[in-house]
Amino acid sequence: MPSRLENKRLKSDLVFSWTIAGIMLGMLVIYIIVCHALGSQLQQHLPENQRMLVRTILYACAIALFPMTNLIRHIQLRLNQTMPGHEPAKNRYGVTVMTSMTLIQSIGIMGFAMFILGDDFNTLYIFIAMSALGIFLYRPKADEYHQIVEARAARK
Repeated sequence: MPSRLENKRLKSDLVFSWTIAGIMLGMLVIYIIVCHALGSQLQQHLPENQRMLVRTILYACAIALFPMTNLIRHIQLRLNQTMPGHEPAKNRYGVTVMTSMTLIQSIGIMGFAMFILGDDFNTLYIFIAMSALGIFLYRPKADEYHQIVEARAARK
């Protein structure tokens, strides 16, 4: 169990990772604001049958992204602990968080794209909610970072 001073240092090291998560969440809000502000001007109405096919494919991709992101994150976390090199744990974990957030952010982009193709706000909100859930699930976690720091210290 880390001491109070170590705990404070670990939390300060996570500021960059939390900033990334905050930016990704902010981007989701921006998608909603842009769609509400410029709704009809943005939309390029694709025929319903084509839009339904694209929507179905994007839903399948979005659902597949969750376990794929979890697997990639798990692999990266393990590599952060075991890969040789002099890169600090803070940077290693930052890359892991950035990768996870980017993959999950793409779900929000899918919703934005579907809105542009002529779908309604409901589809946008569903994709945005899925992306927000992913940001919550794959947010920076102090215990993950602490495990990386301990593993790196044990290797020295």
